[in-house]
Amino acid sequence: MDLSFYKGKKVLVTGHTGFKGSWLCRILVKAGAQVTGYSLVPPTTPNLFSMADVENNINSVIGDIRDLEHLKKVFEETQPEIVLHLAAQPIVRDSYKDPVYTYETNVMGTVNICECVRLNPCVKSFLNVTTDKVYHNNEWAWGYRENEPLDGYDPYSNSKSCSELVTHSYINSFFNDMEVAVSTARAGNVIGGGDFANDRIVPDCVRAAVKKEDIIVRNPHSTRPYQHVLEPLAAYLMIAKEQYSDKKYAGFYNVGPDESDCITTGTLVNTFCNKWG
Repeated sequence: MDLSFYKGKKVLVTGHTGFKGSWLCRILVKAGAQVTGYSLVPPTTPNLFSMADVENNINSVIGDIRDLEHLKKVFEETQPEIVLHLAAQPIVRDSYKDPVYTYETNVMGTVNICECVRLNPCVKSFLNVTTDKVYHNNEWAWGYRENEPLDGYDPYSNSKSCSELVTHSYINSFFNDMEVAVSTARAGNVIGGGDFANDRIVPDCVRAAVKKEDIIVRNPHSTRPYQHVLEPLAAYLMIAKEQYSDKKYAGFYNVGPDESDCITTGTLVNTFCNKWG
């Protein structure tokens, strides 16, 4: 992918201390972008944010996307041209433990980001990253299309459905009359180096293997669109770039592998075990 477009561009990344956010910042820095990150402190120890020395290569702001006034200040100070919104409470099991925090972060956090974009005409391209779990689960054998009904089941998935609807409302109510182009990207399960989160299958496998413990697989027969972290990040950057130049590319995008490349969780775990030895 040609990243020359991003050279010199002012880019704001929310969730920059997380797994995908850290990788995204590294790519943008390499491309020559002026990157500001806005996020809570890194969610795990260890974490890719520290290991990859992200903090020393960008303008890193520690903050909570639920804090609208702080967000407004950061937008006003940095004047971003492109906003990539990745900050979220991303773990399904944690959403059952604390649904209020999940909704506050994933829904009102999105409201706050959209509001800051509305108030700052410097923003020309805005991408809200959600999840493929935003759709009503029909237990189909095939993938969902972008025009399927949004109705996530668990608090995490549902909060992301709400995040989509918030974005849609801001598009219809405000952004269509502005110069900013706005899209959402719905990616499936992401794997790759630097992911240390709990309740994610590959990190869980590694931790179990290191401790010589059994790997607990909750749904071995579930087929999921596993993809390497660099794949969706390339898609996010492509969407943000194309819609920056032409609003006709703004829309709602599923981001994932071909159906033939989707595998069951059990198959993934068996592959890991064979490679680990």
